[in-house]
This record gives sequence, C-alpha cells and structure tokens, in this order.
Amino acid sequence: MTNDSFYKKRKVIPIGPVSELTGLTERQIRYYEERKLIFPERSERGNRKYSFNDVEQLIDIANKREEGVQTFEIRKDMLKEKNKQDKELKEEMLRGQFNAQFGVRKK
Repeated sequence: MTNDSFYKKRKVIPIGPVSELTGLTERQIRYYEERKLIFPERSERGNRKYSFNDVEQLIDIANKREEGVQTFEIRKDMLKEKNKQDKELKEEMLRGQFNAQFGVRKK
C-alpha cells in the first residue's frame, strides 16, 4: 500500500470538519450513512470518523444529488462498481495463481 492510499483510507476525521470540507450538513452526512452510501468508523466514544476517501465519496454523492439522482440509484451504481472491482481482482488473483502453478512469467 502506498503512503498516498494509506493516509486517504485512514478514518480519523470527525463529522464537523467533514461537513465543512463537503459543504453538507451533519444531518445530510448521517442520512447518507443511513442510506448505506458511506460507512464511517466509530471511536470508543461512538463518534463518527471519516477518511479522505469518504470526503471524496460524499462530494460525489452531493454532486449526483444536485443532478437529481436518487440515493437508491447512487447505491445501485456503487454496488455495480464494487462488483466490477471485485470481479477484476478475482480474475487478477486467478491469473496469478495460474501463472504460479504453470510457471508462466510476464515479459
């Protein structure tokens, strides 16, 4: 994992600064969590913690909502994209296993 992706994935930002960064209200952010569009972690005290990736995701969600896209459509698209990424990862892993098994090497 590169340093860039490591810091972007760490869930350390409280909801207040996320609200300021995205221009969304805290209520809107909690609503997107309820709609399963964003998945913050919780601190020991139960406070939500977000990552920079979450902030980018929230901005994307807000832009789509401004275009009139409903939350269920956004979720459906997110699931399609995740399934596509999962499939690509699985294919890559299978290729790696096949190459290891049969000694195929990339040039």
